[in-house]
Amino acid sequence: MQAASAAGLGPLIQRAQLLARLDQLLRQNLPPALAGQCRLANVDQDRLVFLVNNPVWKNKLRLMADVLLDTAAAAGYPARALVVKVVPTIPDSPGAVAGKPLSEAVRESLRTTAQSVNDPDLRAQLLKLASLP
Repeated sequence: MQAASAAGLGPLIQRAQLLARLDQLLRQNLPPALAGQCRLANVDQDRLVFLVNNPVWKNKLRLMADVLLDTAAAAGYPARALVVKVVPTIPDSPGAVAGKPLSEAVRESLRTTAQSVNDPDLRAQLLKLASLP
């Protein structure tokens, strides 16, 4: 953590940790099905900003606005409004996304680039990419 603080990331890390704790606290007060479909994204002055992946969950979460705002106020975040944004589902890992296979031209370009790079780690990664199906 010291290296992160030295790079000026300390406040950012603290903010992320605060949001994670508040998110957990707020979602504990929601029905389990709804709690699993939303996430606190931000606390912005007087607003709680939540993300959901479907408009149905947006409507259900908005019905719980009073519960969320009261819980936030009790935790020291006196928000007056709930904002719910619908965002597409993000895969858990990069491997979960199926992409198009690389063309032979792209593979050859990666190999050529790898040969022109001085950094051995970067060269190895480029060659690894060139060998993907």
